[in-house]
Formats: sequence, C-alpha cells, structure tokens
Amino acid sequence: MEITTLASIILFVLFFFFLFLGVPISISLATASFAAIVLFLPPGPALFAATQQIVTGIDDYILLAVIFFMLAGSIMNNGGIALRLVNLAKLIGGRMTGSLAHTNVLGNMLFGSISGSAIASAATMGRTMSPIQKKEGYDPGYSAAVNISSAPMGLIIPPSGMPILFSLLSGGTSIGALFLAGYLPGILMAVAVMMMAYILAKRANYPVSEKFKLNEAMRVIWQAGPSLLLIIIVVGGIAGGIFTATEASAVAVLYSLGLCLIYRSLSWSDAPKILKETFVFTGIIMFLVGASAIMSWVLSYAGIPQAFANTLLAISDNYFVLILAMVVILLVIGTFMDVAPALLVFTPILLPVATEMGMDPVHFGLMMMMALAIGVTTPPVGTVLFIGSSVSKVSIERIIPPLLKFYTPLVAVLLLVAYIPSISLWLPGVFGVLE
Repeated sequence: MEITTLASIILFVLFFFFLFLGVPISISLATASFAAIVLFLPPGPALFAATQQIVTGIDDYILLAVIFFMLAGSIMNNGGIALRLVNLAKLIGGRMTGSLAHTNVLGNMLFGSISGSAIASAATMGRTMSPIQKKEGYDPGYSAAVNISSAPMGLIIPPSGMPILFSLLSGGTSIGALFLAGYLPGILMAVAVMMMAYILAKRANYPVSEKFKLNEAMRVIWQAGPSLLLIIIVVGGIAGGIFTATEASAVAVLYSLGLCLIYRSLSWSDAPKILKETFVFTGIIMFLVGASAIMSWVLSYAGIPQAFANTLLAISDNYFVLILAMVVILLVIGTFMDVAPALLVFTPILLPVATEMGMDPVHFGLMMMMALAIGVTTPPVGTVLFIGSSVSKVSIERIIPPLLKFYTPLVAVLLLVAYIPSISLWLPGVFGVLE
C-alpha cells in the first residue's frame, strides 16, 4: 500500500472515529491530520508543519469580514430589529391561509439576511411566533416545522459568513458574485416552504390575519426600511466596487450600531453580551479554519482531491448524473456536519470535480451551501432542529412528521439550482461581477 493511500485512510478513519465519540470537529480535524502528517515527517517537524498551517490558514485579511458581519448581526439581534422585520413579514404574508406561518417564513428570510445566521433566525422567530401561533390554534409541531425549515435561508441570502468562507477555500471566488448569487435561490426556498405551509394550513383550516390599515402598513414599512437598507448598502457596495467585503462588514457594524442608537434599543450594559457572542463565534471559526488548513495540506500532499475527482468521473461522464451524485453526497454530509466545518473539509475535495465538469465556482458554491444548509434542519446533528425544538418547547418526535413534508420542496429547489445554473448566475452576470 502506498504511503499516500495509507495517510488518506488514517486521516478519514480517525476523523470520523473522533466525530463518533463526540470530540469537537476542530479537535478531530487537527488530531487526524497530525496523525497523517507523521507518516511523512518525524514528530518534531510534523508538529512544526501543522502549527505553520494553522497560522497560515487564519492569516487572511478576508476572515475579518466574517467577524465583523457576525458582530453586526449580534448588534441588530440584541437591538430589537427582529420585531420590526416580523411586522413587515406579517404585512406581506398576512392575507393568506395560515398567515402566521407565512409571516414566520418571511421573517426568517428578512431577519436571516440581516443576521446571517440560521440559528439566530430560528431562535428569534421561534420565540416571537410560537406563542402567537399557539394562541391562534396552530399545531405546535407544524409551527416549529415551518420555523425550522425556513431558518437556513439566512445562510443563503447575504450578507452571510458562508460565502466568505467558500471564497477563501476556493482560491478567491468573487464574494460579490457569491452574495448576489444567493438571492434567487434564497427567495425560491422561501416560496417553496410557503407553498407547502399553505397546503398544510388549508387542510387544517388555519385562520387569516386581519388586514392592515393603510396608515399602519406605511408605519410598518417605514420602521423596517432602515434595517433592509443595510443589505442594499453592503451588497450594492461590494458589487459596485465601492468597497471590499471586509470594508463592507465594517460598514455593516457602524450602520447597525448607529441604527440601534437611533432607535435607543441598546445600552452600554448590552455590550458585554454582544462582544462575548462575537468572540465565541470568532474563536470557533478561527480554530476550525486553522484545523482545516492542516487537513487541506494533507489532502493536497496525498493527492486526494484529484484522486476523488478521477474516481467520480470514472463512474460516469454524464453531467446530470454527476450533479445528482454530488447533491446526494452533500445532503448526506449535511446530516452529520454543520455548514462551516463541512465547507472547510469538503470544498477542497469536491471543487476539483465541479471544475473538471465545467461548473462555475459560484454555481457550485451556491449548490454546496444550499445542500449543507438543508442539513442543519435534519437529525442527528441538525443544530437548527434542536434550537427550533427548544424555543418552541415541542419535542423532536412531534416536529419530525410535519418537518418531513417540507424537505420535498427544499430538495426540489436545490435540484433546480443545481441543474439550472442561471438561477444562481443571472444576478452576478447582470451586475458584471462574474469572473
């Protein structure tokens, strides 16, 4: 057996073994990668090489954007922006059967686009909507399923940290293009979930909300407008070449802070909580990026990405079959790994296959992020599933039956995006940011 093959086996067997034992993903990555490096180098130089890769992996200016966008999302989350967006969502979706469910979906889409976090969306919208829906006679399992299935839109619709990570891992794919590419897929996900929510609400005869008066509607739009303007400033500034993604993230922090000060929805006492949330997230992401840099180095040294690409391409040369194979692989990965670590581990492995097939990196990135985003709603490791269950106070067993019905439209949209590149590439093309 060749040493590279043995290194590959040790790397993946140890990695998944540690995951099975419940070891944190970053520790699993670093330990398994170091064990593989020892096959090539003595322990001393191997430790030096691993340390060097960690430092090199996190020594990238673009990672500041992830930190600042997280800080901006935390500021707006703690600043009470969610309620203004919920009212806007209620105005948009309030005249359909099961209006509170549609409000939940649209609220997740709007709030998720601001916070960039599926967990924050599920927690915030769940706490806000669950008591109201229960009071109106909605089945708690149905309400929780709607909230959980629509929360991942925050990972797709910008600004979000996932496109920034993918850009870093893919060798510099345009962040502006990735941001713009997320809009249509994210909106399609919302429409698909709303269609299923409508069908189920019609069967259960759920009520329609009262109609807004014109002056109330204008007040709701006026209050939510400044929050939504952040998206236009950030994405428009990047796409227009006014500032870089990192500069845009700093602008987002200043804008969100200014907005909360104007609303007087934050005080100095909130600062420690906001900074703690940001520091904890930053520490997790940075350690993950550093640990994944060791694995990427081992993968590259052992030639695993190219070997995987050759193996998959040898199975079939049919473009549609290969796309389906990658979608299935990503959906399976998403069931036991969160989005960020899955991106860090599998982008270097699957991206060569995609480029060999002729896929645009932006198109592949959106397909990958969507598939992994669906995974955060599925057992056994679905973080959004557990958060949604916790805030709604509904057991997982009660949520799963209605939640299964929402996977069909979500996977259908994923396949549409996978097989029709223009869904993700049209907007970046219009704005001229495709490379």
